[in-house]
Formats: sequence, C-alpha cells, structure tokens
Amino acid sequence: MFKRFGLFFLVNILIIATISVITSVTGANRYLEASGLNYPALIMFCLIWGMVGSFISLALSKVMAKWMMGVKIIDPRSGGQYANLINSIRRMSQAAKIPMPEVGVYDSPEVNAFATGPSKSSALVAVSTGLLGRMSENEVEGVLAHEISHVANGDMVTMTLIQGVVNAFTMFLARVIGFAVGKMLGGSSDEEGIGSSERMITMIATIVLDIVFSILGSMVVAYYSRQREFRADFGGAKLAGRSNMIAALENLKRTFEGPVDNRGASLASLKISGHKGFFELFSTHPPLDVRIAALKGATIS
Repeated sequence: MFKRFGLFFLVNILIIATISVITSVTGANRYLEASGLNYPALIMFCLIWGMVGSFISLALSKVMAKWMMGVKIIDPRSGGQYANLINSIRRMSQAAKIPMPEVGVYDSPEVNAFATGPSKSSALVAVSTGLLGRMSENEVEGVLAHEISHVANGDMVTMTLIQGVVNAFTMFLARVIGFAVGKMLGGSSDEEGIGSSERMITMIATIVLDIVFSILGSMVVAYYSRQREFRADFGGAKLAGRSNMIAALENLKRTFEGPVDNRGASLASLKISGHKGFFELFSTHPPLDVRIAALKGATIS
C-alpha cells in the first residue's frame, strides 16, 4: 500500500517538476501580462501542461502497472504453468504483426485483463488470476485477442494524444474565459492595467472553469475510449474467432457483479468495465450487452 502510494506521489512530483522547468525556461508561464493575455505564450503553456504530463505517464505506464497491480512477468522461454498463455499471445502477436509484448499475471479475484505500454514494441499484457480461473481456454483466447488488438491499434498512444489535446484545450479555454470574466467584473480599465480584484476574480473563475471543462473533457475522452473498445473487439474476433470473442464477453457479463480490484484505479481505462444510463457518458467501456450485439451484427473479414 505504502509502496504504491509512494510511487504514485513520486511520479506526480516528477511530472509537475518537469513541466514547471519547461514552462519557466520557455517563458510560457508568463502568459498574463499587464496589457492582457499573451496568446502565443498561453497556447505554449497549455500545450506543455496538457501533453507533457500525458506522455510522461505513458512512458511510465508499464512500471506503474507492475507496481500498482503487483504484476509478475512470465518468462517467455519457459512459461511454466502459464505456457499456454505465452503461446497464445505469441501466436496472436505474430498474426497481428507486432513484437511479442511482455506477459504478466497479477493476483486478484477480479475477472480482468489490460494492455499498456508506451509503444507497440514495448507493451505489456496482464491477466488476473481471477480471469484465468473462471474462464475457459476459448474465452481466455478471446480476451487475449482483444488486448493484443489494443496494442496493434496503438490505442495507448492514441488515447494519450487525445487526453493531451483535451487537457490543453480545457486549460486554454478556462484561462481565456476566466480572464474575460475578471476583466468584466474586476472594475479596471485597459489603461489601469490588471488590478488585484481583477486578478482574484480571474483566478477564481479560472479554477471553476478548469473543473467544469475537465468534467466535459472527460466525456470526450471516454467517448473515444468506447470507440476503441469496439475496434479491439472486432480485432479480437479476427484473431481468435467471433465465437470466442462473444463467449468471452458473455462470460464477463455473467461475472460483472463479481469482486472489483481497486488497487489500480488509474488503470481503469485499460480494464474491462462498463456502465449504463447517464454514467455511460463517463465510462471508458461500452456496456457488455452493446458490445456483444455489435459483434454479432458485424462483418468480420
């Protein structure tokens, strides 16, 4: 517990320190001037904060996953009791024309699996002991094919780019509107420069808008994440067969109310999950019923 918290804390300190140094060196943190907003500096500031943090997290994603979930890497040369797991992933990786990813197993009653890593050539596919114990060989094949498809589609990098762009746009919009609100309610004119009351109003408005736009932005990111799940399902059906992919999803549907492992909350977007109703807007995965129906009606070539 302490080790996971410590790692998470250190990574965030690293991200904040790195971005602070970059914005200071480039002068991007000096976007608010006496005459108003320096838009080129503001754009640079938002892009740095939005993109750099996302890519540092991506670069450390495998390390974070191993530490937070306690993933044990399986030796691909022997495999031991997980020889079938290794052989399945090797075969599917070759079919998907990607390098063999690292393969790991983590101890959890949760029926789950995820793929992560900074690139196709440096990926990790991890499977829970709960999934291996409660799924048939064909169903496990479907899950593995789904995760290999995520790697082959470059979903980790794509989602990082989308998250970075949304973060940058959210920050930019919040600061532009926050500055306008401060100007309107602060009571200072252009000739007077930026007064203390205007700065305070601008800061408060920006914080509120950061929160509101972040919530709206998370809906955009979640939408793209749901679309990648459909693509991974179709890719999994090509690699393992439609029947195996559907069988895996139906098994997940039956066990969906089972134990949930919250150790890796930051990895939730990589896991098998889904919500219905209003909360579906914030879900990274579509409801299992929808995914099954989509697979049954799709043309798999």
